[in-house]
Amino acid sequence: MKSLDIFNNLSEQVMIRINSCSEVKHPNSWLERRQYKDYDVWCIQEGQVQITVQEETFLASEGDVVLFSPDVAYTATTTSKYCRFIFIHFDFSLGNHSRILDNFKLSGILKGAIIKNEKRLFLEAYEKYKRSEAMSQLHLKGSLTILIAKILELYGDNYYHGEFIPVTTTPKLANYNYLDKILPVFDYVENHLHQSISIRELAEIAGMSEKYFITYFKQSLGVTPGNYITQLKMNRARDLLYSKLYSIQEIASMLGYPDPYSFSKAFKKYYQVPPSKFVW
Repeated sequence: MKSLDIFNNLSEQVMIRINSCSEVKHPNSWLERRQYKDYDVWCIQEGQVQITVQEETFLASEGDVVLFSPDVAYTATTTSKYCRFIFIHFDFSLGNHSRILDNFKLSGILKGAIIKNEKRLFLEAYEKYKRSEAMSQLHLKGSLTILIAKILELYGDNYYHGEFIPVTTTPKLANYNYLDKILPVFDYVENHLHQSISIRELAEIAGMSEKYFITYFKQSLGVTPGNYITQLKMNRARDLLYSKLYSIQEIASMLGYPDPYSFSKAFKKYYQVPPSKFVW
């Protein structure tokens, strides 16, 4: 399992909050030095934007998309007569981890060609938002979610890696591979959903004490190990029910529950409906 799979497995735990969204036009004299406290996306509409990060210079052209994370300090100007771009500031969290994206090299410039469809949806949603149309804020949030999902997909498939170098942060956030320490745990849970899984055995796989493992896992992922296991089992249960190939008793056995009653109780607690009434 790749570490990015956590966003798919825990998609119900992902929260995106838009803080601001607007459009700006800057003349050739424009010069901006910033480091934002949230995430920021720019969609370049006209002109070129020159961005300097840690003494390295990058050029974003019309059609490109720029992603800044809170750990990136930059200087921006335009090399053309003027530049115009749409920006959107947002928070992205997984569980209670509000900086989960910082653990991947996502900050940088994406060429418009590799994100064409997702950018088009976002720009269409922005036009509705600008006109204050009905449900426009919901459209904007949905299109931003699709845009971020595409960036994560491109990153996971090695089609994109951000080149902006973050400023020095805490060792945890400076280490882009700290999730790798619990990747074997992700693999183990995926391959053993058919049985009861204890936190103690996961801690042993990670090479940590049980107490430290619980703390490390929650800080790394934003959810507890127990919640993670439950989420994956409920995801699998949902898929098995939708297939209509197995009885509730069979699904309970396939997911490591001692009996159908225990499974039904856990399922109802999670989905607010018993498995017998989940699929019509």
